[in-house]
Amino acid sequence: MLLNGEKGQPFQKAEPKQEKPRPPFQLPPAHNDMRRVYAYLMQQRFISRDVLSEFARAGLIYEDAEHHNAVFVGNDEHGVARHAHKRSVNSTGKTFPINLEGCLPQYSFHWTGISDCLYVFEAPIDMLSFLTLYPKDWQKHSYVALCGTSDNALLWVLEQNPQVKKVALCLDHDPAGIEACGQHIETLQERGYSQAIMLQSQHKDWNEDLKAAYGHSAL
Repeated sequence: MLLNGEKGQPFQKAEPKQEKPRPPFQLPPAHNDMRRVYAYLMQQRFISRDVLSEFARAGLIYEDAEHHNAVFVGNDEHGVARHAHKRSVNSTGKTFPINLEGCLPQYSFHWTGISDCLYVFEAPIDMLSFLTLYPKDWQKHSYVALCGTSDNALLWVLEQNPQVKKVALCLDHDPAGIEACGQHIETLQERGYSQAIMLQSQHKDWNEDLKAAYGHSAL
């Protein structure tokens, strides 16, 4: 009736989209030293040498051979690298924090301790800045940098560490970070984590707080 007697064209089903295969994940080759990465993180970001060396010894931070970028590594439950976040250490021009192709987001840069506390950050440098500001017994606790605001890595770390009961969400002190914290707290409470709190930096992020402690304003 709607077509006034015309039969019209038969309905064609859309072809299902073919998912592109995930490119293989591979860490970039390491440089034979970490001179530029140490210089950048200590002199420009004010990260503690002791904190930085602890991660370097664990193979979780290194300098790539080709471009001398800082590489922040995330391992799976078997100690195999599955994630890497790369950041330029150039003092001029654009920096480009980026996750490597093929990496799995749940294995983002993290540290596993033995206590019941987990601290959650947006970026690796925020995490290292917090440890520099609050170094007492930091190795006992667990930390994860989401390399963004998604909760994939947060939920994976909780699955791997049943001893964790307290979660401090230390995301950026800006509208996006505050909104993500609210969403994560709801998710955590639904999963039975009643001791989930938001812990905010005084400035936009923890590295800006660290710079301010050394009398430097954020760039």
